Amino acid sequence: MSDLWRPSCSPELLQARAELNFRLREFFRGRQVLEVELPVLASSFVTDPFIEPVTARNAGHTYYLQSSPEYAMKRLLAECQRCIYTLTKVFRAGECGSRHNPEFTMLEWYRVGLDDHGLMREVGELLCELIPGLDIHKLSYRQWFSDRWGVDPHTIALAELRALGKSLIEIDDTGLDKDAWLDLLVTHELEPSLPVGLTFVHDFPASQAALARIVDDEHGTPVARRFEAYLACSPGTAMELANGYWELTCASEQRRRFDCDLARRQTLGLPSYPVDEKLLGALERGMPACAGVALGVDRLLMQLHGLKRIGQTLSFEFSRA
Repeated sequence: MSDLWRPSCSPELLQARAELNFRLREFFRGRQVLEVELPVLASSFVTDPFIEPVTARNAGHTYYLQSSPEYAMKRLLAECQRCIYTLTKVFRAGECGSRHNPEFTMLEWYRVGLDDHGLMREVGELLCELIPGLDIHKLSYRQWFSDRWGVDPHTIALAELRALGKSLIEIDDTGLDKDAWLDLLVTHELEPSLPVGLTFVHDFPASQAALARIVDDEHGTPVARRFEAYLACSPGTAMELANGYWELTCASEQRRRFDCDLARRQTLGLPSYPVDEKLLGALERGMPACAGVALGVDRLLMQLHGLKRIGQTLSFEFSRA
């Protein structure tokens, strides 16, 4: 008889998740950050060329299970003008593996009046409550590459970057652009060598801004004011845990970026999805200056309990759903 009826996780992990959810909510309650609930289904989807939706049909129309609560939360921010958070399920098609599941849990919050560096401090405070004595490291994206290979990722030519990548990674590089090579070097070389603790990498290339502001750094280089947080609770286990932005609030610039994403999708032969006009309307109304971050709760559980597979943290991983 098949045992696919069985849960993916142990009874101990069910209890650990419940306790973690409680502690996360207590952290934000103590800081007067309002918990909000958002729709899971929406009539539009993100334009990011590297995220695909899980869809649902209702009354003859196609809807999208949200890959992030970001757009809906920004619409709330434009109306209520206060700090908010949510702990919710999100969905991304085709994401299966030791660290990925098509359905996963995301903690996302927005802090009015903070920039990306202020929010990094708060992420660190949250993680230090969960992991006492946690070491925290911080470096720029430029420093990350410079310390390892002596190159500036913002200015390096594609040919030089490709040569570096080919010397380290065996891959069919047909059609890879500069950002693709940078991402490969991060995932294959830089991320695995991060130290034990929480590491913040900030000031990403402007081409990777997504929904973050672009500001000149101390070298006069336009950089994306975003950060990624990597957590390693033991040597060699570092994984991306959170992604944060000093949020873009300009509706016209956001529309331009949506249009660029859609053009990239067309070039790559990918389907296009409706632009979220409701988000653009909220930005036109006026979203407060703020920073926001999304944190993977399942990955956090993996690190806290030394687990190798995300399915070990889930009641029922995708193969058992």
